[in-house]
Amino acid sequence: MARLFRYLFLGIALLTTVSGFAQSYEDKNISLGLTVNPNIGWFNFDDDSDVKGESKAGFSYGLIADIGFARNYYFSTGLLINTLKGRMEYPQNASSVSRDIRLQYAEIPLAIKMKTSSMNTARYYGQFGLTTGIKVSSKETLDDGEKSRGIDGASLLRLGLQIGGGVEWRLDNNLAVLTGISYNNGFTKAFDEGKPKVSYFGLNIGLLF
Repeated sequence: MARLFRYLFLGIALLTTVSGFAQSYEDKNISLGLTVNPNIGWFNFDDDSDVKGESKAGFSYGLIADIGFARNYYFSTGLLINTLKGRMEYPQNASSVSRDIRLQYAEIPLAIKMKTSSMNTARYYGQFGLTTGIKVSSKETLDDGEKSRGIDGASLLRLGLQIGGGVEWRLDNNLAVLTGISYNNGFTKAFDEGKPKVSYFGLNIGLLF
């Protein structure tokens, strides 16, 4: 009988520990993390423009933070260095001239993130909000092999609307792997010539502590 009570006590203690583990993970008010996000960017032009845009691969990296204000609802922000690339082709007689564009921004996302309750080790999320970027650098390379040079008239500020979703995979009480996808629609001009707007799809990978 004493052994039975001992096993019962151990079982209750184990269940209590597991419940506390799940609750402490789910009820964390603040999670900080690191992220690296490959992206595919392109330029959008007005309908009357003869310039064509082609997509190119870029990436972003930096810090992210989820700050809870209600159960399953979070304010998501951070500080990212975001590199966006694209190609512009200009028609010229029977041929065309192209420019490879590289824009880099220090970016602060401002989004609302909604998370489900934990399902075993997975927790799904969706988010929507703004991204605000300050230009760090802007360069272009012509297809004639000329070296990279700065872009005249590059805008200092980039604003975009972002929507996305994904999964947080819990590894332990203080660590989760973040995986997701997002679409960012830029609505401010990247630079004066042609006044293109740059948008991108991103693959979101990170660690939350």
